[in-house]
Amino acid sequence: MKNSSKYKRQYFLPPVECMDWAKKDYVEKAPVWCSVDLRDGNQALVIPMNLEQKIEFFKLLVKIGFKEIEVGFPAASETEYTFLRTLIEENLIPDDVTIQVLTQAREHIIKKTFEAVKGAKNVIVHVYNSTSLSQREQVFRKSKEEILQIAVEGAKLLKELTEEAGESYRFEYSPESFTGTEPEYALEVCNAVLEVWKPTKERKAIINLPVTVQHSMPHVYASQVEYMCKNLKYRENVVVSLHPHNDRGCGVADSEMGLLAGADRIEGTLFGNGERTGNVDIVTLALNMYSQGVEPNLDFTHMTDICEQYESFTGMKINERSPYSGALVFAAFSGSHQDAIAKGMHWLEEKKPEHWTVPYLPIDPTDLGRNYDADVIRINSQSGKGGVGYILETRFGLNLPAKMREAMGYTAKAVSDHTQKELLPEEIFELFKKTFENKVTPLSVCEVHFTQTEHGMDTEVTSSFNGKTVTTHASGNGRLDAVSNALKQAYDLQFELVTYQEHALEKSSSSRAIAYVGIQKPDKTLAWGAGIHADIIHASIDALVTAINNR
Repeated sequence: MKNSSKYKRQYFLPPVECMDWAKKDYVEKAPVWCSVDLRDGNQALVIPMNLEQKIEFFKLLVKIGFKEIEVGFPAASETEYTFLRTLIEENLIPDDVTIQVLTQAREHIIKKTFEAVKGAKNVIVHVYNSTSLSQREQVFRKSKEEILQIAVEGAKLLKELTEEAGESYRFEYSPESFTGTEPEYALEVCNAVLEVWKPTKERKAIINLPVTVQHSMPHVYASQVEYMCKNLKYRENVVVSLHPHNDRGCGVADSEMGLLAGADRIEGTLFGNGERTGNVDIVTLALNMYSQGVEPNLDFTHMTDICEQYESFTGMKINERSPYSGALVFAAFSGSHQDAIAKGMHWLEEKKPEHWTVPYLPIDPTDLGRNYDADVIRINSQSGKGGVGYILETRFGLNLPAKMREAMGYTAKAVSDHTQKELLPEEIFELFKKTFENKVTPLSVCEVHFTQTEHGMDTEVTSSFNGKTVTTHASGNGRLDAVSNALKQAYDLQFELVTYQEHALEKSSSSRAIAYVGIQKPDKTLAWGAGIHADIIHASIDALVTAINNR
């Protein structure tokens, strides 16, 4: 990269310091949201959506909760025009939803746009012309005065046509390529437009400040927005809107800092689809607010369904690690992450705190309709005891002793590493049963009888080891200790019974119990077994036998 000297900064700072935004640490309330998926997002598709797809997408946006939806550039093509007319003529626009249409500040395009919106109840007519230094010099080759006049004439025509039609359409103006425009000049143009419209409390105007191309770091944009907010005429009757693109990857940051700077409204797309590198991702932006305790007024409680519909309509693919929406965004494969999440979930259940604070999960996945078992704890060769134990506990009701969780974790890691694939919950459960449950070779217990004595428990155990059957008598502190002593005596086995744990199987359809047994071998390592049976003594003996067979 030897040619950086060919580039220079193409943005302009305000003439005065505008840094009040820096005194705030979060966005306190949701903005007015305007989806531009059906216009800006559609323009970015290799194969634009057809009429049926656009109608279904419009219905999805309404279901999510958008009250302002830009439906297209009706003068641009017959498809766009037909889509808008279909929405109106088939009465598909709810009374509380406002449609927005885009038009250049050119007379014949404005007039075609007004033809397209006839019969609609709530309409925003969005007019724009480019104001940046590079566009003025290279594209239009016009002076500041001439560019300003284009904006004013467009604003006048909107007002005249609205009055002729007897409508009360709302107006929006964008100084396109705002971020490459001198702030003082952008302000001059916007104020000239506002002088034409003279917005009122009942009929506010929208001044949209688009990041048509990202030229600067987000704090520069925030200062530009703050300068406009402080100096626009009729400010109390003006909705300041932002329309960030994402050339530098800062669309969300631009939006958040622009809102801190005084903006009231955001135009963006679901998942950030838009021209070049995209628009601001409204899903991310809205759920960032949600994670700070701010209600975004958009409903993403069925995120998986939204993602599937979006991909169907657009042909686009949502990245698996896309914030909040990606299929793997809540997934933890790392053993330390899984352990922290599992402990955090137990702490949440035990303490029932007022606020969500689970490690590694900025929001509760279930708020988006996601599932802890399927979407959060995922097992592969990087996973550890915490994740495996969590899945066995929450999905199958198995509360393994801590050291047994560790052994099961290593077992699952080894299988995943060997097969080079993720293990599904059912595969982990089957692996547990295969490795630790009711193993009867080479040792098996055929029959057991107990006699209570004043010193403890006597037992008679009939067992088989490598095909040889023997009956042994022994004593112990309890039933399991007595059986353990009998087996050690019968086959000269060397181990110590160090862990015993049991619990009912709540997720079982029958009243069965599970017992876990850990034995310590002469080399101080542990071997584990589990037994499941309606009789807890039977289950614990099966667990002991399995542990011995796993030595």
